[in-house]
Amino acid sequence: MRAVTVRPSAGKSLEVCEVPDPVPGPGELLVDGLGVGVCGTDKEIAAGDYGRAPGGEDRLIIGHESLGRVRQAPPASGFGAGDLVVGVVRRPDPEPCGACVRGEFDMCRNGRYTERGIKERHGYASQSWTVESDYAVRLDPSLERVGVLLEPTTVVAKAWEQVERIGARSWFAPERVLVTGAGPIGLLAALLGHQRGLDVHVLDRVPSGPKPALVAGLGATYHSGPVDEVASALRPDVVIEATGVGDVVLGAMRGTASYGIVCLIGVSPGARRLPVEAGTLNNALVRGNVAVVGSVNANLRHYRAGADALRRADPDWLERMITRRVPLRNAAEAFTAREDDIKVVIDLDG
Repeated sequence: MRAVTVRPSAGKSLEVCEVPDPVPGPGELLVDGLGVGVCGTDKEIAAGDYGRAPGGEDRLIIGHESLGRVRQAPPASGFGAGDLVVGVVRRPDPEPCGACVRGEFDMCRNGRYTERGIKERHGYASQSWTVESDYAVRLDPSLERVGVLLEPTTVVAKAWEQVERIGARSWFAPERVLVTGAGPIGLLAALLGHQRGLDVHVLDRVPSGPKPALVAGLGATYHSGPVDEVASALRPDVVIEATGVGDVVLGAMRGTASYGIVCLIGVSPGARRLPVEAGTLNNALVRGNVAVVGSVNANLRHYRAGADALRRADPDWLERMITRRVPLRNAAEAFTAREDDIKVVIDLDG
């Protein structure tokens, strides 16, 4: 079969090549790959900045935003041939920490987890793959065209869970959310805010194109002005920060309402230094009872929450998020950004 592979830590090594067909082990599903999403992490791996192949191998099959159809399932697994499924990304290490042993492997304390398509496990960017039935999530059949969006949806499902758990420290009745960044993560965060009945605002730097249209499609409000001005005017109860851009992060933290919650899910690209009035920021956070929390990855609970959120979403809106589909034979094209890209998907049967 064919798969998208790289030689980790070696730039310009991405290649669609022949690899052995997978053989399911006990308790594993055999899945025909339908599609795989490409995100910033995949591009970093392809550039040689990150990634680790399985032990004893020099190439890694990439891809962690999966979608496939079950070809073969073991008896009593709860799955059957034809089921639409997504594979979970992370696995706890062989000697799991306290969080991992309780199924909270997204909160791993020792860092020895593995991840499909990223760290020490082959990913899902192949024409077929296997996955343990305990780490597979069934999707509604209506999501065949857009189910590849589940993995990024799990990231924001966890973020919203973190916000709501922190809010529960006291009376919490949020009305307005500001999402910074209108890439796939930001748009999906806005979707989940919309599903919660909140007044949703999305900030991004581009003034036109598919992003404002998608935000409008949620009945939300789009902004492209400076973050300090937008946040100060809105005074949001919740901020979901999905850019990782330093001055946007700081502006979001300064602009929340009293008792606000800022959830940081964007990874910063570099070590750029920014001048910060630490005392002023500290006073704003302390006197306003503002909470700031970082959130990354997801566990099985978040996959199920994400699958439910996608099932309840407008499928046409979700499909408009996928702005480009690339056949497997031309997979390298998915790693070169185009002006109006939001989510790029590699079709694994092409």
